Amino acid sequence: MHPTVQTGAPRPPHAPPGWGSPGGVPQHPAAPQHPSAPHPAGAPHPGPPQHPGAPQHPASGPHPAAPQHPAAAPPRGDLTGHVPLPPVSAPLAPPVEHGAGTGAATLAVLLIGPAGAGKTTVARHWAQRRRVPTAHISLDDVREWVCSGFADPQSGWNEHSEAQYRLARRTCGFAARNFLANGISCIVDDAVFPDRPVVGLGGWKRHVGPGLLPVVLLPGLEVVLERNAERSGNRRLSDEEVAAIHGRMAGWYGSGLPIIDNSTYDVETTARVLDDVLARAIASPPTW
Repeated sequence: MHPTVQTGAPRPPHAPPGWGSPGGVPQHPAAPQHPSAPHPAGAPHPGPPQHPGAPQHPASGPHPAAPQHPAAAPPRGDLTGHVPLPPVSAPLAPPVEHGAGTGAATLAVLLIGPAGAGKTTVARHWAQRRRVPTAHISLDDVREWVCSGFADPQSGWNEHSEAQYRLARRTCGFAARNFLANGISCIVDDAVFPDRPVVGLGGWKRHVGPGLLPVVLLPGLEVVLERNAERSGNRRLSDEEVAAIHGRMAGWYGSGLPIIDNSTYDVETTARVLDDVLARAIASPPTW
């Protein structure tokens, strides 16, 4: 049995800060009390030290309470730059009315597809035309933030290009959660493969959360070859690479994820179809 500590009992030596205070919150010590024992005859009564020029308190009046130090105030939650992140298991989207698209739902979308599928263009178009704040995050753009020492996957998939991909994906995931914490929806586009865990869905689910809604954009091979031919720089791939990537993306069929074949759609139509697909996914989330 521990001895009961009485209120007002002197603080024991070496006691931790906050001892004897409710909830463990440190308490500032009260002004020192004058001892009640009599003093030797003729000895002056020790009073609190006075600063030069400070007003003198009447001998019979009580001493004022000790001023509180500014550091004793509880930390504020609205400090500049402080952005709380939601737990990864938090639901990201409320239900919407039938036929109203995604409405005002706050949600996170992952748009998947091969090179030339139109992921970035469609994602940006969809984000720009929503009625509520929505951000677009392109993994390729984030990957290319690395200027000196950029590891281009076209030069070969190795430990350096994989490390930069993982870093970019983690950065995108953090940005998405930051937007969601502030009530802003987001759509991320990436060429996620169904048969390669390194560039698979698992990393996105880990970094954004299980509320992420993946949708596959998969037009025909002739379409992606034509669109890839219009690209320049390191975004343009060889026809052989495009064909190989497109063939592997076919593995998404039968995965349970929603797939949009936008071979005959323009950007506006594809974005509208995407919104309808997402509305259905909100009502009945896919298993992945």
